[in-house]
Amino acid sequence: MENKKKILIVEDEKNIAMVLAYNIKKEGFDCDMAHDGETGLAMALTGSYDLILLDIMLPKMNGFEVCEKIRYKSQVPIIFVTAKEEEKDKIFGLETGADDYVTKPFSFRELLSRIRANIRRSSGEVIRAQAAAQPSAGIVIGELEIDQEHYSVTKSGEPIELSKKDYDLLVLLAENAGKAFTREELLEKVWGYDDYYGDIRTVDVAVNRLRSKIEKDTAKPEYIMTKRGVGYYLCAR
Repeated sequence: MENKKKILIVEDEKNIAMVLAYNIKKEGFDCDMAHDGETGLAMALTGSYDLILLDIMLPKMNGFEVCEKIRYKSQVPIIFVTAKEEEKDKIFGLETGADDYVTKPFSFRELLSRIRANIRRSSGEVIRAQAAAQPSAGIVIGELEIDQEHYSVTKSGEPIELSKKDYDLLVLLAENAGKAFTREELLEKVWGYDDYYGDIRTVDVAVNRLRSKIEKDTAKPEYIMTKRGVGYYLCAR
């Protein structure tokens, strides 16, 4: 029997945490809870979790800090689940390394869809499906070199550290250099979301983050280009 996927809920409102845990367990997952940031961080770094649901407004350490510290050690999928709905908070949350951001109140069906999409992506199910359709190979575009066998990226021979999502996004664009993808297409292909549950702002943040790693000047990109009215493409140099 396949092991159950395990989720950590870091939420200071115990009634919300318990309702989440109850519904998540009904869907076949294992679940642990923490009610402050320090405890959540300790559990995230010592436990073996497939995904973390993380509130922002937490006692002892806020969710942004928790997310940043987790990212130093782990690429476990993180979804912020929070009442902070301003766009600046969402952008900052994604830039700290979160994979997604859901605002309260939310539909559990929507949250469940995002949980499953992130776990599928993290566990490699989407990547394996893509690899079956297209054999892995090294890609060289300009000064960029992508070694798909070892999941590494270099520019002019210098290694570039990328998160799993950013790496997957770069590979997709590089494998289809010159082809423009809409944000909705990128959400589906990289994040595993459909149009209804995805948020195109997630794509914009990821592109900006990726540009900051590979471009000399993010204001004048040479690799990841914007096609007005469509989306993004990687320049076939």
